[in-house]
Amino acid sequence: MSFTYLDNNAGAGLAPHVLDAMLPYLQQQQGNPSSSHRFGRYAQSALDKARQQVARLVNAQPSQVIFTSGGTEANNQAIAGVAELYDSGKILVGATEHPAMLEPARRLQRHGFELALIPVDKNGYVDPETLAGMIDDNTRLVSVMWANNETGVIQDIPALASVCHRKGVPLLTDAVQAAGKLPVDMTAAGVDMLTLSAHKFGGPKGVGALIVSPGLDWPGYILGGGQEEDKRSGTENVSAIVGFGAAAEYVQSHLEDYQQHCRKLRDLLEQHLKQIPGVTIFAGEADRLPNTCFFALQGFDSDTMLMALDKQGFAVSSGSACGTGRQTPSHVLTAMGVPDPIALGAIRVSVSMQNSVEEIEELAKVLEKEANRFSHLLNR
Repeated sequence: MSFTYLDNNAGAGLAPHVLDAMLPYLQQQQGNPSSSHRFGRYAQSALDKARQQVARLVNAQPSQVIFTSGGTEANNQAIAGVAELYDSGKILVGATEHPAMLEPARRLQRHGFELALIPVDKNGYVDPETLAGMIDDNTRLVSVMWANNETGVIQDIPALASVCHRKGVPLLTDAVQAAGKLPVDMTAAGVDMLTLSAHKFGGPKGVGALIVSPGLDWPGYILGGGQEEDKRSGTENVSAIVGFGAAAEYVQSHLEDYQQHCRKLRDLLEQHLKQIPGVTIFAGEADRLPNTCFFALQGFDSDTMLMALDKQGFAVSSGSACGTGRQTPSHVLTAMGVPDPIALGAIRVSVSMQNSVEEIEELAKVLEKEANRFSHLLNR
C-alpha cells in the first residue's frame, strides 16, 4: 500500500536543494563559528548568509535574526523577556495561540504576572477594537499569531500592530505557520517580534528564529558563550541553520506557485466534503492558509477517523502535533464556540507541493465511504 502524507503543518519535507546545502557542514566543515581560524571563519560566513536569507523571507534586517532550536524556543524566549524587563504587569495572549506561546505565558502568571486571553469570534478572528479595550497602562506585551496552525485562519496583523503601537505596547507574533505560505512583511506590518520554525516550510527540524525589531532591545534567554549577540548562547547548529536559509530562499521564490497549487487542492477537498451530510468545515468562510482544511464528520471522534484513514494509507492529524494524545477538545475550537461533540471529531488536512489532485480525490472517496458506513450503522 502507498501512503499519502497530508500533515504538512506538523512538518514539511525538505525543499529542493536544502539537503545539498547542508551536507558540507555535516561531513567536511567541522569549524566552530566562534573560532578565529579559517574553518571557523568559513562556518561564520555560512551563518551570515543564512541570516540574510531568513531576514529576506520576512523583510527584516539580518542583525534582527536570533537563531534558536525552533519556534517553541523562540516563543519561550520572547515571553520570558517580560520577566527580565518588569517585576509585574499584564500580558495579553490570543485565545487560539499555540501551546508554545500559551504555556510560557501561564508560567509568567504563576510568577505573579496577570494573563488575559484575547477572545476570538466564531471564525477565529481577533477584533482590533476588542484588543484595544483590553490594553491598559499595566500591559507589557501582546501576542497574536499570524496564522493559526489548526484552522489556518489568518489574522489582520497590521491592524493589531497599529492598536498596540497606539497604546505603546510591543506586539509579538508567532509566524511559524505563515512564513513560506503567505507573504510575511514584518516591517510593513509593524510587528515588534516574530518567531519562525524551519521545518514548517521545507527546512530541517530543530532550528528556528526569533526576529526582534531594531528599536526593541529584548533580553537574552540562554546565557554562556555570548553567541547570537548575547541573545542565545550555545554553539550554533551550522548545518541546520544553513538548511533554514536555503529553505527560506526557496519558498520565497516559489510562493506564488505554492499558493496556487495548495489552494487548488484545499478547495477541491472542501468541494467534496460539502457533499457529505453532517460535515463541518471550521472557519470555512475565513481568510485561511491556502494549504489547510480543518473539519469534522458527524458521529466520528478524531482518533477513530485518524486510525481509519491511516489504515487506508493517509497521514492526517487532529490538529496541533504538539497536542496529540489529548482527550479534550481543541482549545482553538473551544475559543471559537464550537460545541464539544463536534470539536472532538476535528481532523486537519494540510497539503504541500508534493500532493496531487489524485491523492485528494482518493482521500475524498475514503471519507465519503467512512461517512456512509457510519450512517448505515445508525440506521440498522
